[in-house]
Amino acid sequence: MFGLGVPELLVILFIVLIVFGANRLPEIGSGMGKAIRGFKDATSGKDAIDVTPKEEKGTEEKAEEQKS
Repeated sequence: MFGLGVPELLVILFIVLIVFGANRLPEIGSGMGKAIRGFKDATSGKDAIDVTPKEEKGTEEKAEEQKS
């Protein structure tokens, strides 16, 4: 990948542990996992939100009631 072996990863993990503390590591891992998942979904073309308008039943009836 980037030439990172086990010793390099351990040093990085140790530095992160010192900077953020043990209590924040699960939060950081969860946030990174969500970010990676969101990136994969965005690049694969999946839309998280469907923005197509849906027609409601009885919209003509509601319009007539509002005119009265």
